[in-house]
Amino acid sequence: MDFDLPETAVAVREGVAAVAAKYDHAYWSRCEDEHRFPAEAWRDLADGGWIGLCVPEEYGGGGAGMLELAVACETLAASGGTAGTFLYILTPGFGAMTLARHGTEEQRHQILPGVATGETQFCMALTEPDAGSNAIGIATSARVDGDELVIRGQKVWISGIENAQWMLVVARTTPAAEAKERLGSRTAGFTIALVDVPKALADGTLSYTPIPKLGGNVVTSSQVFLDDVRIPLSDVIGEVDQGFPVLWDVLNPERILAAAGGVGAAEVALRLAADYASEREVFGRPIGANQGIQFPLAQLKAKTELARLMTYKAAWLFDQGRPCGNETNIAKLTAAQVAWEAADRAFQTYGGMAYSKEYPIERLFRDSRIGKNIPVAEELILAHIGTQMLGLPRSY
Repeated sequence: MDFDLPETAVAVREGVAAVAAKYDHAYWSRCEDEHRFPAEAWRDLADGGWIGLCVPEEYGGGGAGMLELAVACETLAASGGTAGTFLYILTPGFGAMTLARHGTEEQRHQILPGVATGETQFCMALTEPDAGSNAIGIATSARVDGDELVIRGQKVWISGIENAQWMLVVARTTPAAEAKERLGSRTAGFTIALVDVPKALADGTLSYTPIPKLGGNVVTSSQVFLDDVRIPLSDVIGEVDQGFPVLWDVLNPERILAAAGGVGAAEVALRLAADYASEREVFGRPIGANQGIQFPLAQLKAKTELARLMTYKAAWLFDQGRPCGNETNIAKLTAAQVAWEAADRAFQTYGGMAYSKEYPIERLFRDSRIGKNIPVAEELILAHIGTQMLGLPRSY
């Protein structure tokens, strides 16, 4: 449903759909089963300019905004490439969007042309064993040593490091206990740094261990160990000790793209369920004629359209430079919920055949479940809505 989408976003939808049509459900299922990065799809998307959408034109990109990027992510997921949401979050979201908005001229010139062509990939290192959504509690530390930053710590659930040339790392340059007293705020004392992944792996200061997981295996998720990784201070994003505003600006695109992927995932699950329900006959008629099958699917279609509208609204507000935290959280919450509900309902519609790898339902089922937990758990979004929008007392 296009309503008043700008022509640029419509063109993105058509362009990404044309590329995605080359990669059927069997392709994505093979990549998943083989734990293999979808290199062919990535290359085609990059060659078409659909990865470098939000890279400014002067660095070889499309100069588009978050709305166009969200439409691209949604369209790829709706084609059946539901795990492809990671492709858009990691490099265009964490990489291109962050550097375009917060990088120095030197950083942009060095890195963004490679992002525009698809030669350069990104990952993001925030989550730790004892700190996830509670980002203020991270323990990874960094210290300034001359003209270098030295980073030490452990991260977990870091996706895509095996293909990444650059990793955004969030570290504390001032301990939490000192930040409020010395810097005036408990959110001060954070620094966001660009780590050259191949270099740090080669010199032995960076290592990672993949985590076996239920789904989303087109990218690896890993424990990451930083053992005095040294980077030049010129690779800091923003300023030392002042990284939290940058981090917050990074997290909104992540949630918008996660929401877009959820909308696409719901759309493809409903389409498969509706097609199967129209063809499958029991007791002499299609099962889709039964209200017990039809009405739940119709209800989820309505929820999908609502989640899509909120996702577009959040992306549009972000592009306008307006506050969008509430809309971003609502979009992520509703899209993740409907993606999971649609996959679950598609599973029920297919009956026992949903359990078979002959059909993509089992893969969609696994891919959709994690959205309720990442990039932020729905309980924390509900807490945000309760306290920030309804004015209820804080529970944490």
